[in-house]
Amino acid sequence: MARTLNTPLAGTGHPRTLSAVVRTGPGAGSRHWPAVVAAAFTLAQLVIVRPGMGLGWDETVYVSQVSGHAPAAFFSAPRARGVVLLVAPIASWSSSTELLRIFLAVLSGLGLHLALRAWRGLFPARVLAAAGALFATLWVTLFYGPQAMPNYWVAIGALAVVGCFLRARADHRDRAALWGAGAGAALMAWMRPADAVWIALPLFGVLACTRGRRRPALPAALAAGLASGVVQWAVEAHLAYGGLGARLADASGIQGGLGWNIAVLDQLRSLGGRTLCRPCTASVPSAWVVVWWFVLPLLAVCGLAVAVRARRALPSLLPAACAATAGIPYLFMIGYAAPRFLLPFYALLALPVADALVHLVTGAGRKRRPVAAALVALGLAGHLAVQYAVLDATVDRTTANRRDWARAAAELHRLGVRPPCLLTGHRATPIGFYAGCRSVQTHGHNANTTRADIVRAARQHPAAVVTTDGKRPPGFARDWARHRGGGLVLHVAPPPAGDHRDSADRH
Repeated sequence: MARTLNTPLAGTGHPRTLSAVVRTGPGAGSRHWPAVVAAAFTLAQLVIVRPGMGLGWDETVYVSQVSGHAPAAFFSAPRARGVVLLVAPIASWSSSTELLRIFLAVLSGLGLHLALRAWRGLFPARVLAAAGALFATLWVTLFYGPQAMPNYWVAIGALAVVGCFLRARADHRDRAALWGAGAGAALMAWMRPADAVWIALPLFGVLACTRGRRRPALPAALAAGLASGVVQWAVEAHLAYGGLGARLADASGIQGGLGWNIAVLDQLRSLGGRTLCRPCTASVPSAWVVVWWFVLPLLAVCGLAVAVRARRALPSLLPAACAATAGIPYLFMIGYAAPRFLLPFYALLALPVADALVHLVTGAGRKRRPVAAALVALGLAGHLAVQYAVLDATVDRTTANRRDWARAAAELHRLGVRPPCLLTGHRATPIGFYAGCRSVQTHGHNANTTRADIVRAARQHPAAVVTTDGKRPPGFARDWARHRGGGLVLHVAPPPAGDHRDSADRH
């Protein structure tokens, strides 16, 4: 049975509004389907990605800011503090990576559920469940859901803010939607301020073009949410980075200099499981791996056509517009690629895509419906198989790399390099975290000390330089003892005067 809402559909001016969208009863499916999808998403993370996968480079930077296990790593200019706040409830008192992974997996599933819930009343439950499943089964979503990284949470914030924006705009009495819009904007801004601004542009565009009933509460909620993260980032820029202009310049430099740079091919190359494609010189993966990337926008266009014919265009058009602005900087303004950058793009585009697929099955005639359902099921089964294959290989490769870092840290401990200690060189940031050492660099994006300071510190505390095979250490470490661990070369400084800890292990 259809249930008609009395609020006009945002952007259409038709009083019939959401009656074509919101349905209850058996024909529309269970309203609990999105929650089931979110729970399955959490379970899949725990089973496939597995809590035992060690922390990655960026993760160690974020976690170290609140961890008692290791000194805080250098926090470079582009980073924001959202992930630090996210992991603090666990990382501030426990060094268990498994516990942190489980916490983030459960939290990411809850976040997906709440983000989909923000769209109740705008799409049927089956469309929301399908959208959640499409997004949650991408290998990149499953891979980063339990990780201490910002991009998944920008995607969740984007999904929530657009849904709450539409609901609050349609019904000024919906206070929950108003607060949700502000919270979603704040989540994005605390995670990645620049991404939040790009995603919010279409929302402010809709507000600017609205005629008649102007309600200041909604733009105020959006602005307040964005400001909560952007202002903090700007204040930190003045306190620690030499000002806002200097931090923006440093952030741009670390990202290779922002400007017109078509990175579409780079993103394609990363779809095979490369978590960071920089420099991106590998070949494009096979057609089976990348075909979904080309089908996605085509299905989104079909979803928009379905929405236009049903006279409910804005709930499909607005997330598509926000997806487009979310993708602009990472497809056309940056010189490298990482698949996680486009997570907000995928999350927002999943809604019109799911609408198109559901319509393709349910909108077909009675005789054609089984054929349409079989074709959609076959296509989705192949898609899921490809996504799982890429995810499984990526998890195995990543886990092996991080085990090497743990082995290098264990070897450093055996050689007497234990806290308080100093580490520099290749992969010093993650290995330093694993070993509990302070990590420093004299050049590059993480430069935060000088060679003279390293030499001075090595006279007071255990220190080491990490290099790869064939790579010579810095001049000050040429005479340091050479060892191997985790597939790397460890150049260990002579013990500081008066330090006799485990001296027998050094030889």
